[in-house]
Amino acid sequence: MADNTSHITGLVECIVAPLVDHQDDLEVSATVAEDGTLCVGIRVNDEDTGKVIGRQGRVIKSIRTLARAAASRDDAHVEVEIIE
Repeated sequence: MADNTSHITGLVECIVAPLVDHQDDLEVSATVAEDGTLCVGIRVNDEDTGKVIGRQGRVIKSIRTLARAAASRDDAHVEVEIIE
């Protein structure tokens, strides 16, 4: 699971990094819940939050879809959230 965690975290970071203006403030962290769900948290500068969410949440939905697709190879469950 640890190997999968680093791959999913890296994937999310690679997707989000080009979207934000303040890349130094970008933090992507991962924790594993008791039920085995991988929870990936994205923390960005306040000015970049809208860029990561996108219009009507389209960008964050796409990020979640890609993360879940990547984790499905190992039958893992992933949740991606923006941390404020």
